[in-house]
This record gives sequence, structure tokens and C-alpha cells, in this order.
Amino acid sequence: PAAMGAGFGAGLGLALASSAFIGASFVLKKKGLLRLCGRARAGQGGHAYLREWLWWAGLLCMGVGEAANFAAYAFAPATLVTPLGALSVLVSAVLSSIFLNEQLNVHGKIGCILSILGSTVMVIHAPQEEEVSSLESMAEKLKDPGFIVFAVCVLVSSLLLIFVAGPRYGQSNVLVYVLVCSAIGSLSVSCVKGLGIALKELFSGKPVLKEPLGWVLLVCLVICISIQINYLNKALDIFNTSVVTPIYYVLFTTAVMTCSAILFKEWQHMVLDNIIGSISGFLTIVSGIFLLHAFRDMPFSPSLLPLFLQPGRPDRHQSCQHQPLLPSEDKGSQSAEEEEEE
Repeated sequence: PAAMGAGFGAGLGLALASSAFIGASFVLKKKGLLRLCGRARAGQGGHAYLREWLWWAGLLCMGVGEAANFAAYAFAPATLVTPLGALSVLVSAVLSSIFLNEQLNVHGKIGCILSILGSTVMVIHAPQEEEVSSLESMAEKLKDPGFIVFAVCVLVSSLLLIFVAGPRYGQSNVLVYVLVCSAIGSLSVSCVKGLGIALKELFSGKPVLKEPLGWVLLVCLVICISIQINYLNKALDIFNTSVVTPIYYVLFTTAVMTCSAILFKEWQHMVLDNIIGSISGFLTIVSGIFLLHAFRDMPFSPSLLPLFLQPGRPDRHQSCQHQPLLPSEDKGSQSAEEEEEE
């Protein structure tokens, strides 16, 4: 149990460090691109950004973050590592508002708070038992009939989306290409998990390079990542980033959690409280990411607030209490009528 807890802590720390480095990398690269000052920009086909040290620092941070994320899968369950990737969006949004003067409105701040709360809940309730610790056990898991059925369903549905739904609805429906990325991404995370275990055994002195499973996982990982990048770029080219990003995060994380539950049986030994807590934490993160992206460009002025919350405006209820029931003109006419009657 002590070694298992240490492995979980190492995986959690690597996942958090990965989110921090990846989130900071976007800001550093953006800062480097803004310093070009009239030189040929990247959007115009130029490569002047290669001379900016800030851009290279961002690229280095991206590499360190991806390496930490890769290593995190070797120590912690994928059900924990994958949802925590949302924190990179949070780090990028907060640092952009500080160093790039990009406005973070009320919806974005609420989304950041919800993402932190949801991540905390998921860390508390995430499965901590590691079911796969060697390539031999990984091979046994891959032969499980449940995973074979899941993998066949993923491949068949992806082929139908690519060759049938893509030509017809790919240009008008954002779900077509995003579903391809998410479904194939669940298999790529499984490959990353297996390769992480293989690297752990390699560093411990075991002859892992002679095992064919490691090479098969590497080839499958390259194919899956190539498909993901291709169709994610198509989705981003057709639709708005603020639409693609939250939908992709939700579908990708859901697919990964489903695949992990089937392949690694991460939820098998969890009590009902932890299952409900993990699902609730995930839905909270989803809500935060949705608020952070969907309403990112929506202006939020004080005039949209209720009257009693607007600065410099008196409370409507209090002002109504102190107002006379009848206008002054009506009161004057009423007193004249009373005098005539008398």
C-alpha cells in the first residue's frame, strides 16, 4: 500500500506539472509571436518566430509538459490523469490575463473556480489501485473480450464517421470529426499507458526491448496520434475554437474513462461514494471548461446585473418604499376636490 500510494502521488504530481508547463507554453509562444514587430508573422507564412527565445522557451515547456503527462500514465490511473488535463486550459487563461492583457470575464473566472473544484473532487475520489504493473499483465488485459468488443466498436464507428458521415455532414456538424478524434484518442491513451509501463520495466533492468508488445503499442500510438491530429485540425479549420475545445474535451475524456474502465478495471474496486464523486468532479470540470470557452468573447458589463447589484444605482425596492403612492399632481387635484366638497 505504501508503494502504491507513492506511485499515485508521483502520477498526480506529474499530471499537475504537465498542466502547468503546457498552459505556460501557450503564453510564452504567444508572447514570442507578439514580439515580431512588423516582421513576417507565422500567419503570413513567415518563420521569424524561430529567432525569438520566448518562442523556444514555450516549445521547451510544451515538450516538458508532454513528457510529464506521458510519465504520469505510468504511475496514476488514466481516469485521474486525463481529466486533469483541463487545468492546462485554466493555467493558460489565467496567465494570458496577466501577461498578455487578455480579458478574463466573469464567466471565465467562474469557470476557473469550477475547474479547480472539480479537479479537487476527482483527486479525492479517483481510483488509487494500479491494476497493470507489467507488460505481461497488459497483454492479458488486451485479450479481455470486453476490450476487444470496445476496440472493434471504436474502429468501426470511426470508419463510418470518416467515410460515410464525413463527406456528408463534416462541414456542417462539429461532432463528426471531434468524435473521430475522441474515439481514436481513447485507444492512444491505452497505448501510452502500456508504453509507460514498458519504460518503467526498462529502467528497472528487464529485457523489454525483446518484447513484441512494446513495439506493437508504439506503432499503434503513432497511427492513433496521426489520425487525431489530422481530424482535430479539420475540426478547428471549419469551426470556432471556442466550440471545438469544450466539446472535444468532454468527448475525449468520456471515451478515455470508458476505455480505462473496460481495459484496466479501474472502477472495479471503487465504492459507490467514490464513483459518484469522480463523476461529479468530472461534470464540474466540464461545466467550468464550458463557461471558460463558450462565453470567452461575450462582454459582461455592470448594466447586465440586477439593479440592486449595479454600482452607483440605488436599490429599487428601497426607492419604491420611499416614493409616494400618488404623484404630486394627483395629490394636488385630490386636495382641490376635497375642498370643493366641503
